[in-house]
Amino acid sequence: MKKANAFAWKPFLRALAAIAIPVALQNLLTTTGSMIDTMMVAPLGQNTVGALGLCAQFSSLMFSCYWGFVGGGMLFIAQYWGAGDERGIERSYGMTLTCLMTVAVTFAVLAMAFPELIMRIYTDKEALRSIGVQYLRIIGLAYIFQVFSMAMSVLLRSTEHVVIPFAASIVSVGSNIFLNWVFIYGHLGAPALGFRGAAIATVCAGAINVLLILLLSLAVRYPFLFRFRGHFRWDSEFIATFFRKCFPIICNELLVGIGFMVINVTLGRQPEDIIAAVAVFRTIEGLVIGFFAGFSNASSILVGTCVGAGEPRKAFERAKRLVYLCSLVIASAELLIYLFRNPLLHTMSLSGSSYRAGEVLLLIYFIAAVIRMGNWIQNDTYRAAGDAVYGTVLEISFMYAMVIPALLLSAFVLHAPYWVVFLCCYIDEPIRYILMQRHLYSARWIKPVTEQGRKALSVFLAERNQSAEAVD
Repeated sequence: MKKANAFAWKPFLRALAAIAIPVALQNLLTTTGSMIDTMMVAPLGQNTVGALGLCAQFSSLMFSCYWGFVGGGMLFIAQYWGAGDERGIERSYGMTLTCLMTVAVTFAVLAMAFPELIMRIYTDKEALRSIGVQYLRIIGLAYIFQVFSMAMSVLLRSTEHVVIPFAASIVSVGSNIFLNWVFIYGHLGAPALGFRGAAIATVCAGAINVLLILLLSLAVRYPFLFRFRGHFRWDSEFIATFFRKCFPIICNELLVGIGFMVINVTLGRQPEDIIAAVAVFRTIEGLVIGFFAGFSNASSILVGTCVGAGEPRKAFERAKRLVYLCSLVIASAELLIYLFRNPLLHTMSLSGSSYRAGEVLLLIYFIAAVIRMGNWIQNDTYRAAGDAVYGTVLEISFMYAMVIPALLLSAFVLHAPYWVVFLCCYIDEPIRYILMQRHLYSARWIKPVTEQGRKALSVFLAERNQSAEAVD
């Protein structure tokens, strides 16, 4: 006989798979496209691979600046979706879109107007800077398309319509690969543009992605994307609530992004073969993060909708299981990548000392990433449930008090080997994991933004207190 409060595994796993698998496959497609980009420019030389890798770090900084708004948007949209509040969904999307596009336009202008300044920040190697400047002037336009498609994907995923962005990504990545072949090497009558051709292909693929999401949403009559008036019907109370919830996430992503920029600038001062190895590693790392993103989105939606719908106990039980399932999947993905490291690294132009460096980086990451992704998914779960502060304070505190000082000391004072410098990027993860686990089991991260969620939370907390007293 089953217990009345037994966890419903089958519907949970079905719901998890329905969200996580398409999102993971979409991110895997995007990352695979990035890997193929690297493979296709590899014949142009190690400097080209390294320079484009440094440009990708500037894109990562943009990601850090807008991801806070993505997290905030998912928090609100998922909870309003769980509560059935269409007006809340519409204006949450409008606010998210406005914030994201502000970041995108800012970075696009920086990339196209000030590429020399950007490259001087990221590396002291003139050969790499020269390539990067030309690439950034073109790729900046792609930022606008990429971030616009991200905003639409946030809305679609948070309302459990994950197939549309997934289908659009299939076509977009395929287009990117094909256009790379055309523009990099000059096929079908096009001029051979080298790395500049790769940038043009990325811009075109971004535009295709946006267009397809819009067309597919129209075809299935998806309601929320085209209710333009509802997107911008904000009042002062909603704006204050949105930014109050988003502010810790924005601070976290921005300060962590700056921290990662310091990390990348430090690694950009290593020898050219190490820079190339880091560029290839970042591409392969994207495969792991792609798998993680599926669980991250699923966690935000599956937990956030329960919190918004007034089911805090269900949200709590789901959150616990999501953390450990994520760790298991990430460990499996990393093992697979590490087993195939030889063909991966060689295909992306690494050989000799750069190959050996890439192998060491992967080994360190193989050990560290399971813990790191566990921390990330717990933080994403807390955010979706309304607690954007706890994980933020931990991550920022440890990065600036431990990681960055250790990194700078090892690189510029002790002149330690590259692998020691790289290892310093992960020294805080085990400590944070223990603290995040304690917070997870406390259930203090459940903070609804909907009325029914707040009412149910008080009952849930009272029941937990009674249970704790009974145990004592």
